[in-house]
Amino acid sequence: MQQGKIGELEGRIAESRSQQATLESLYQDLARSRDEWALAEVEQSVTLAAQQLQLAANVQGAVLALQAADARLAGNGRPQFIGLRKVLVRDLERLRALPQVDVPGMNLRLESVISAVDTLPLAVDGRPREEGKPGETLESPPATVGSLIFWQQLALDFWRELRSLVRIQRFDRDEPALLAPGQVFFLRENLKLRLLNARLALLAHDQWTFRNELKQARFWVDRYFDNRDKSVQTAQSTLKQLSATEINIELPNLNESLSAIKNFKLGKDRK
Repeated sequence: MQQGKIGELEGRIAESRSQQATLESLYQDLARSRDEWALAEVEQSVTLAAQQLQLAANVQGAVLALQAADARLAGNGRPQFIGLRKVLVRDLERLRALPQVDVPGMNLRLESVISAVDTLPLAVDGRPREEGKPGETLESPPATVGSLIFWQQLALDFWRELRSLVRIQRFDRDEPALLAPGQVFFLRENLKLRLLNARLALLAHDQWTFRNELKQARFWVDRYFDNRDKSVQTAQSTLKQLSATEINIELPNLNESLSAIKNFKLGKDRK
């Protein structure tokens, strides 16, 4: 009977060991699955960061994607990810050290100038400011007798008529070119096309085209539009500031991080 109890006890021990082995196997499978999921998410984030740099030159977007990848590895807490994290942090620091180009902000400023083109006043349509004190009028001569009143009134009417016909205008630059109504339309449309080309060059980080298009646009604004008008001055100032901005920044690649992830996966597959 005692021998039977011993056999039963040995059977339970064997069953317990089997259950323990099964649990350990399940735990290892679960840990391996968690590691694989974490690695897949990290690889996806790094790939997204690389695409942001290559396709859109979006440094800030790439920084956010790399930060998400590093946070995922940090949250996992597995020691084997330490080396991979070091590589990610190096790429992250390189991106953070780059000068920031506010492409969305510059794009909005260009859009504001494009929208204002149709309302910018032309230089040939400018009118000189009235000189003299406001409200100043020609006074009628004092009343006298006889024909003197008639001749003074006649001279006064003639002077008023002459002032309404003659305009004296001063230009502090070369006389602006006269434009026919059809030419005015094409001038505004071509100016908008120049600015649209500059916007495309901005998105492509094409420095030469960006500055060349803005240079031509600034020349047309200065040549054909009224520089005394505040809206024209604002457009000139905006174009000048934009053309002075450096948009062609050499961006690093993320090949080191991508290679580190690939090598890490190969190392796990060999085990």
